Amino acid sequence: MSSPAQPVAANLVQSVDWLAIAPPTLAAVVALAVLVADLFLDARRKPLLGWAAVTGLAACALLLLPLLDGDRATFCLTGDTHACSYSADRFTLVVQFLVLGGALLTALLSVTALKDADRRLPDGEYWFLLLSSAAGAALLPAARDLATLIVALEVASLPAFALVGIRHGDKRSSEAALKFFLSSVTATAVSLMGVSFVYACTGTLYLTRIADRVQHVDGQFHTLAQTGVVLTLVGFAFKTAAVPFHFWVPDTYVGAPLPIAAYLSVVGKAVGFTGLILVTVVAFPSYGDVWGPALAALAALTMTVGNVGALRQRATRAYSAVRLLAWSSVGQAGYLLVPIASAAYTDDPADTIGSTLAYALMYAAVNLGAFAVAALVGRAHTANRLADYRGLAAANPLTALLLAFFLLCLAGLPPGVVGLFAKVTVFSAAVDAGLGWLAVVMAVNVVIALYYYLQWTALLFRAPEGEPVKHRLPLPLTAAVTLTGALGVVLSGAPQLVLRFADATLF
Repeated sequence: MSSPAQPVAANLVQSVDWLAIAPPTLAAVVALAVLVADLFLDARRKPLLGWAAVTGLAACALLLLPLLDGDRATFCLTGDTHACSYSADRFTLVVQFLVLGGALLTALLSVTALKDADRRLPDGEYWFLLLSSAAGAALLPAARDLATLIVALEVASLPAFALVGIRHGDKRSSEAALKFFLSSVTATAVSLMGVSFVYACTGTLYLTRIADRVQHVDGQFHTLAQTGVVLTLVGFAFKTAAVPFHFWVPDTYVGAPLPIAAYLSVVGKAVGFTGLILVTVVAFPSYGDVWGPALAALAALTMTVGNVGALRQRATRAYSAVRLLAWSSVGQAGYLLVPIASAAYTDDPADTIGSTLAYALMYAAVNLGAFAVAALVGRAHTANRLADYRGLAAANPLTALLLAFFLLCLAGLPPGVVGLFAKVTVFSAAVDAGLGWLAVVMAVNVVIALYYYLQWTALLFRAPEGEPVKHRLPLPLTAAVTLTGALGVVLSGAPQLVLRFADATLF
């Protein structure tokens, strides 16, 4: 009886490529280590946890280097090496670099934020939640089945809810966390229903197998399959803050600690766009006639609503600087959706997806830089109004120049050449796909965005009202501003590096 069972058991054993899964695994291990260490450290030594988190995230990013030599896959079905749950291909590595780099810069901003909070933010819980979310975000681009995708999405999201509302006794923070939680849970429930519909029609959760089987669904299940495709996209569209799933963004960014707002604007969006790419281009390419027009419409609505919302911000309103960055991030999400929608109309979707990744890399660097300067100004002006930035050049000329550079990159104006290059790349993807109307909508929105970006930039160099406030730059904030500024300048000098780095093949 035992001998026939042995070969069966042997066939079920899967080898694990530990090097391939090392980046998200190390982030999870460091998260647990920080949480345990917090139990044994006295209050004076709590700042060490922050530097441990920074070091751990840097190590995670360095672990991507050994993976550059070739594609790796693990947790595959026995007898079918093309049906795997985890794949460390070029696409995965580019997104993991973006996610872990964004988390590292967020950690640098957080070191100063926790120190300024004077123990009002719990160190151990904060770093555990941030590292846990980063681990989920790093896992998601490697996921190649719907179950792992949803689990990674929730591992990235659930700690973020807690981070938004981590300031105890702060009503604004609690309200922001509640809005974020309720809307996100609803979107996830809808996505899970979509996944169940897709599984019912195809009998598999592996993306590559879904792509094959969904083309041969019985006629009686065709409507169910289409519904499953649309519902599955909802959860990822929410993470990208696409309209009409954007309403949580302004209040959440204002209520959250500023480093977490920066994290959501970059890493949270990367999670959403990665999930959208994997679900649409890899799992449902044959349903491009369903998701292509839907994403194109979402892109047009998102960029328009986001830019109009940013345009309406008044300089004297409390938290208007953070709100402008929040609405700007919604508008930028619209641009990022354009190449994904274009992939439905082209024979080579890898090129258009490369445009999304290139834009995402540019946006991550300069948007985190803008948030870093906002965190600096927010130390002296807790209301963080746009009016508080007036005359910044008189007090901190280099910081003002860097913020102006970041804003010009987001606007797509020289000397922010990398922003112009990224926008032209996205615009070309729409034109090449035959989506001329979407390219026109994008051009109009770029002009709208110029107004509020240039208005903020001009404010930096106007004469200050009263004595200019000198902002001291702590070491972690200095490192974050310097890294983002250096990256933006280098990429503006050689913008082709972004597209070359983001040239990813999904198949």
